[in-house]
Amino acid sequence: MGQTITQVDAFTNIPFAGNPAAICVLPTPQDEGWMQNVAQEMNLSETAFLVRQDDGFNLRWFTPKVEVPLCGHATLASAHVLWSEGHLSPNEVARFYTKSGVLIAKLQGKWIELDFPVNHSQTTVAPRELKAALSVPYKSVFLNSLGYLVELESEDLVRQIQPNFQILKTLPTSEIIVTSLTNSDSEYDFVSRFFAPGLGIDEDPVTGAAHCCLAPFWRDRLHKDQLLAYQASSRGGVVKVYYDGSDRVFLSGQAVTVMRGELITG
Repeated sequence: MGQTITQVDAFTNIPFAGNPAAICVLPTPQDEGWMQNVAQEMNLSETAFLVRQDDGFNLRWFTPKVEVPLCGHATLASAHVLWSEGHLSPNEVARFYTKSGVLIAKLQGKWIELDFPVNHSQTTVAPRELKAALSVPYKSVFLNSLGYLVELESEDLVRQIQPNFQILKTLPTSEIIVTSLTNSDSEYDFVSRFFAPGLGIDEDPVTGAAHCCLAPFWRDRLHKDQLLAYQASSRGGVVKVYYDGSDRVFLSGQAVTVMRGELITG
C-alpha cells in the first residue's frame, strides 16, 4: 500500500500562491534517509512528516537538502491537513512535538494561528561578502540563530533585490532575511524576503521562522503588538503577527490544498 502525500499552499487563501509544502501523515515512523529522499523527490522548500504521539504528533521538516529545526509554513500546512483530512476535529488543538519544542496550532475561522518561539537579533558587522552579494544600500545588519537580518532602505529595494547566491553560499551563514517598512499607502506594516541557498532554497516564498525574528524587530520600531506582514516573493504571502514582548510569537495564516496523491513505497 502507498503512502498518501498532500501538497498545501500555506500563508495564502488561493492556489498557486503562498509557500507550497508536502505533508505526509505516517502510520509509523520512517528512517531519516527515506524522509530525505521523499523531500528531494518532492523538490519543494519543505516536506513535513507527522506520526501520532500521545496527545499530538511528532513533526519533522526536510528541505530537498537537509532536515531543519523549525519551519512555519510546513507547520501551518500540517495543521491544515490534520483538520481538513479528519485526523483532528476543527475544535481540537494541533499539538506538535518537534526539535524546537512543543508547537501549538489553533483553527480560528479561516485562519490558523501558530504558537512559536521568538528569535531575537543582535547587531553585527556586515561581512564584505554580504555587502557584495546584496549590492543594494541597507540601513542596518543583525544576526540571529536563523541567519542575517538586513534592513533595507525601502520596500522597493526589498521587492527588486536580486542577490548573488554564489557569494551568499560563501558566508558563515547563507540564510538572509531582507526587510523594510512598507510604502505609506500599503495595508501592511512591513515587507520581507528570505534567501537560503545553503539549505538548497535560493528564495523561500513565505517563511514563518523568519517572522519569529521579524516580530520583535518591528515591534521595537513600530511600538505595536499586532502587525500585518507581506513576504514579497514572486508567489507572495500574508502573515498576521502578534508579539507582546514575551518568549512566544503568534503567527496566523491561511492554507489551501492543491494536490493529493500516493507515494509508491515498495
